[in-house]
Amino acid sequence: MKKSIIFPLALLGAFGLGSLTMSFVYHEGKEKSKTEKPLILGAFSMSLNVKDLQKSKAFYEALGFSKMGGDEKNNYLILKNGSTIIGIFSGFFEGNMLTFNPGWDENAKNMKKWDDVRVIQKHLKSKGISIMTETDSTTSGPAFFMVQDPDGNMLLFDQHR
Repeated sequence: MKKSIIFPLALLGAFGLGSLTMSFVYHEGKEKSKTEKPLILGAFSMSLNVKDLQKSKAFYEALGFSKMGGDEKNNYLILKNGSTIIGIFSGFFEGNMLTFNPGWDENAKNMKKWDDVRVIQKHLKSKGISIMTETDSTTSGPAFFMVQDPDGNMLLFDQHR
């Protein structure tokens, strides 16, 4: 064979062998079962524990947030800026937490497809995750439960429908 043909063939063979080897070694996290569907958690927001609701409201309004819901008389507001949602709460809980609202989208509108809070709770329990505040799995409608991640961060799953 001529040298001009051997080099491209060797290069092609080396590339093919490298791709084949990488397909066995590098999986990009594809260990997850192909039959397991991802959970549909609904709207996401940060729930912030604040000392002074009015001062916090003014601060977040300066960042471009506006009132989406809540009740100042009851010491909480839900604020939104684009698709970013935060809840500011005075006297409700300690610390801050991640909040998921199954059944709602980021505009607090009902979703067509979503996982009920009890389905999410059952799934997490099946994965060995401890539920801190559990909801009754025999009920339906509004409910909530809480878990703590490995670093101590609180997660609230709060279903309103």
